[in-house]
Amino acid sequence: MLQIEVADYSSGVSVTPFRQKLGSPLTKKQISVLQINLGKRCNLTCNHCHVEAGPKRTEEMTEEVCEQLIELIYKFPQIKIVDLTGGAPEMNYGFKPLAEAARNTGKQVIVRSNLTIYFEIGFEDLPEYCAKNQLAIVASLPCYLPDNVDRMRGKGVYDGSIEALQRLNQLGYGRDRKLALDLVYNPPVPNSDKFNLTPDQSKLEKDYKAYLSEHFNIVFDRLLTITNLPIGRTKFHLKHRDLYLPYLQFLETNYNPDTLGHLMCRNELSIDYLGNVYDCDFNQMENLPAKTRDGKTLTVDRLLAAGTLDLIDEVQTALFCYGCTAGCGSSCGGALI
Repeated sequence: MLQIEVADYSSGVSVTPFRQKLGSPLTKKQISVLQINLGKRCNLTCNHCHVEAGPKRTEEMTEEVCEQLIELIYKFPQIKIVDLTGGAPEMNYGFKPLAEAARNTGKQVIVRSNLTIYFEIGFEDLPEYCAKNQLAIVASLPCYLPDNVDRMRGKGVYDGSIEALQRLNQLGYGRDRKLALDLVYNPPVPNSDKFNLTPDQSKLEKDYKAYLSEHFNIVFDRLLTITNLPIGRTKFHLKHRDLYLPYLQFLETNYNPDTLGHLMCRNELSIDYLGNVYDCDFNQMENLPAKTRDGKTLTVDRLLAAGTLDLIDEVQTALFCYGCTAGCGSSCGGALI
C-alpha cells in the first residue's frame, strides 16, 4: 500500500510531510548503484523484516527479467555496484547469473545474506561460491548476544550465524581485502513509546569485534547500523501496539538535514523481481515507484529502450523517509554521517 504523506491525524499526533520538511524536491544524482530484490523467498521469518519475506513466499524473479537485468549490467559501465537482496537472495532465481554478469564486467557485487541459508539443502556450497567470485557479503546479525538475535530472527539463528561466520573466516572473509565481510545491526522493534535512535556505529562496531573475537575468534570488516523503518512487519508491529504514529513523530523530531547529501536513494535504482524500478528498496516495499520527469513509471525494459539510467529528476518521498534521516542517518551502507 502506498504511504500517503499527510500532516495531521485524528489521534492528535502530527507528522510533517517529508517533502514539506525538505522545502524543495530531493534530487537524483547519476546512477552508480543497482540494487536488485530477487524475490521474497527466504528460509527465515524475521519479525523486523520490511520485505515480509519467509519460507511460504513464492514470489521470485522471472527468467525474462533476469535476462533484461544482465543486459543492463553489461550495457552501463556507470554501474559500479550491484547489490543483491531479497528475501534470501541466494534462494531466488537469477542469483548466480546476475552475480557472474556483474563480476564479468568488473563491478562490485554485494550479497545481503542471513547466513543461515548456508545450512539449507542445496545451498551448502554458497560460501565457497561467494569466495571464488569475490562477492562482498553483508550479513545480518542484529546483536552480538544470542538471546536478542533469536528473539528477532528465530530460535537457533544465532548459533547458525556464528558457525557461518567462522566458515567465512576460514575462506578468507574478513581477513583478505578482496573478501569483504560486513555485519548489520538492527535495533529491536519498539514495544513501548520509549524510542531510541540507533547506537553510535563506530562504538558499537568495537563492541561487536571485541565480543565476537574473544568468544568465537570471529573477525569482520565493518558494522553497519540500520534504523528500523516503519514499513513491512515493523509497521504491522507498531500499528498493533498503537505506536506507529508516535514512532514517526519521534523520527521527525530527530530529523537531521546533514544526512540528505548521503542518502542511498539519490544514486541508486532499486529493481523488483518483476522488473519495476524504484528509488530505493523501502519505496519498493511500499509500492512507491520511481517516476520520470514527465511522470511516467519505469521498468527495466524501458531503461534499456531509452539507452540511459538517468531518467529520474526527483526521488519519491514518504513519511518513512524520516527513518533514513534521523540522527546519524541510515542506509543499506549503515550510518550516513
